[in-house]
Amino acid sequence: MTASSKRLKALAPHILIVSLLLWALIPSNPYGYYSVMRWIVCATFIFLGFKSHEQHRQTWVWVWGVAAGIYNPIFPVHATREFWSLINVVTIGLVVLAALINRKTKE
Repeated sequence: MTASSKRLKALAPHILIVSLLLWALIPSNPYGYYSVMRWIVCATFIFLGFKSHEQHRQTWVWVWGVAAGIYNPIFPVHATREFWSLINVVTIGLVVLAALINRKTKE
């Protein structure tokens, strides 16, 4: 496996989350999109939490755990569309920051 393919594999969860959350900012999406998005985003945050635990990055374990709790589909957080848009933008920024930090520490 080449270095670039390893890097892409490590960034795949981040890219998935950012893509789904950017798409969620489109107001014409049907409600079903947000339900499916919650399942995928929550599962991906749980995955990132486990990966962070394996790497002994306890702060990121907590960050991903809280993010998974916010996006959990079983006990959903109910808020207005505007507030969810703000949460999505903040989450996108957090995921991008994590990807950049992860990239810097691996170089």
